Amino acid sequence: MKKEKKRKISSLSILAIAGVKSYQEKPDEQYMNSEQLNHFRKILRAWKDQLQKEIDRGLTNMQDETSNFPDPIDRASQEEEFSLELRTRDRENKIIKKIEKTLKKVEGGDFGYCDSCGIEIGLRRLEARPTADLCIDCKTIAEIREKQRAY
Repeated sequence: MKKEKKRKISSLSILAIAGVKSYQEKPDEQYMNSEQLNHFRKILRAWKDQLQKEIDRGLTNMQDETSNFPDPIDRASQEEEFSLELRTRDRENKIIKKIEKTLKKVEGGDFGYCDSCGIEIGLRRLEARPTADLCIDCKTIAEIREKQRAY
């Protein structure tokens, strides 16, 4: 009997969060048509909602766990946990701002095109990183320049 391998979807997958499957292009379909825009709108909104819930849950947990430990090591440990939690929430807030900026691009008709050269970013890249604003070539060049400046 042959065992069937199931493809494991990461719980962090943006598509899984939105509850959608990868978009299947139809032959001769226009890039960033209304169906594709709705697909990405749904992904972006679900991702934003999920991040907002995480922020709310994290802040609630911090309020619930606040204790005044008499032991300095326990207090330092709790402060370190809170610091990590706050950095995570700050990162999530920054992502939410990028998502909001991207949703404005969806509504304005600029979504899916490279900010640098103007070509199509591509559906698969956008599904992997819906807030991408550079095509893979421009992003690669930007990363190379960034590495050169670091030296």
